[in-house]
Amino acid sequence: MAIYLNTNAAYKDFEMLRNDRYFVDKSAMIEKVSERIKTKNRYLCITKPRRFGKTSALNMLGAYYGKAYPSDALFEGLDISKSKSYASHLNKYNIINISMNGLPETGNTYADYLELVVESIKDDIKEAYPELEKKEFRRLPDLLAATGDEFIFIIDEWDYIFSHDLYRENQSDFLEFLRSLLKDQPYVALAYMTGVLPIKKYSTGSALNMFDEYTMLNDSFFEEYFGFTEEEVEALCKKQSKLSLDEIAEWYNGYVADDGGRIYNPRSVVLALINGKCQSYWTRTGKMDEVLFFLKYNIGEVRDDVVKMVNHLPVRMEIKKEYAAGQGKPGNRKEIYAAMIIYGLLSYCNGELSIPNKELMMEFENALEDDEFGYVAELVRNSEEVLNATIDMKEDIVVSYLHNIHNSEIPVLKYNDENSLSCVVTLAYLSARNKYKIEREEKSGKGFADFIFYPRRKNLPGIIVELKADSTPETAIVQIKEREYSEKLKKENVENILMVGIGYDTNKKEHQCKIEEI
Repeated sequence: MAIYLNTNAAYKDFEMLRNDRYFVDKSAMIEKVSERIKTKNRYLCITKPRRFGKTSALNMLGAYYGKAYPSDALFEGLDISKSKSYASHLNKYNIINISMNGLPETGNTYADYLELVVESIKDDIKEAYPELEKKEFRRLPDLLAATGDEFIFIIDEWDYIFSHDLYRENQSDFLEFLRSLLKDQPYVALAYMTGVLPIKKYSTGSALNMFDEYTMLNDSFFEEYFGFTEEEVEALCKKQSKLSLDEIAEWYNGYVADDGGRIYNPRSVVLALINGKCQSYWTRTGKMDEVLFFLKYNIGEVRDDVVKMVNHLPVRMEIKKEYAAGQGKPGNRKEIYAAMIIYGLLSYCNGELSIPNKELMMEFENALEDDEFGYVAELVRNSEEVLNATIDMKEDIVVSYLHNIHNSEIPVLKYNDENSLSCVVTLAYLSARNKYKIEREEKSGKGFADFIFYPRRKNLPGIIVELKADSTPETAIVQIKEREYSEKLKKENVENILMVGIGYDTNKKEHQCKIEEI
């Protein structure tokens, strides 16, 4: 039985995907890929974060192009079936489908790893081409060339040994293996690879420089096929009644396409719809999927940025080079963020870094509690007490906490205006996100409230926070009343509502707080 050549693996996987209730048609991508077949531009490498549908797209291609298993029934009615080129490529090719995450059961060396792939392909070829069985070929490319046929190579997790830090001394050898297998070979009709890490191509003579690469930092061509667009998520929401688009957007929206469109994490969206519940479905499959793993490379340099981003303030930075396979540990601020973008931990658009969505905001908030964040960690751990003091209407305790935060060593918190004051308030109430949906600068009544806390539990009060630099908290309370900021909370049937006015005197460096019930 074949392991890599013309197997039913891609067909079976796409068949299951096609039968899924929340299937999203990404088949229009096939037409773009087909344009590259048997051309000089037939080498494609798609590198996106995990959970963004790379393997699903790869198996869709395998099911469509593979000649061993007729798949017209699977593609009937999909976007690709309307393409003029549909029939000319459907089930017309030999497919060599390799997943590079398969480790040998015995032996743990690079030679064992590579032998598993090479010998399996050789066995498959000789079984399919019995006339070659008794001939000796010193190299796999020579055997493939001797078939006289053309193949489509689809290679999943091409970067596995890099992302899992395996066979470090042999990683260059692996790149050379792929180069000799694929580059300029007449038997290659198409080579399509996926992974998380881009190919390191910055130095001249890169082994895989024949690949056109599409990454989180550079992809205006295929980006709509990886992740869900807002239109796709809206259509999925209509297939169930529990979750609205707004709820899904709050948790899983946040990546930005080249055209400004919003991109959602597909795995999380589907799991939320299946379970009827929005929560964090972020799966840490290894150290490289953890926020704290990257931040610890240089917490001193990135700490202030993280505080900003947790406060929904973007960090401006020009990032031109991607964190790539074989690059080693990120050493400075730019390299740390470049790696986090590649792994989907940060969003990057128009020179601004931000935390993509609530799901990942929770990962950053958890990271801030680590002892290596020093005083910030202490502030975060104390934020539960700030919320409790607010609910108990203990104004002096709230003032005390705000004063402590202001006196911390975090430059962004050395504020002298309301925008900086809002950063302090966000940090002070960080733990409240577990109990409240918190909206900043939200339209309500006759204006925009600085903060509205929507309770997730019926026994909690709604909270409206208004900030005033060089003014009194009483003035803030009056504004809440006159501009009817409580209107939206009342529409949500929140009966118990607290008004919180916070003032800061930039000359005396003093805080004031006033809390009243509506």
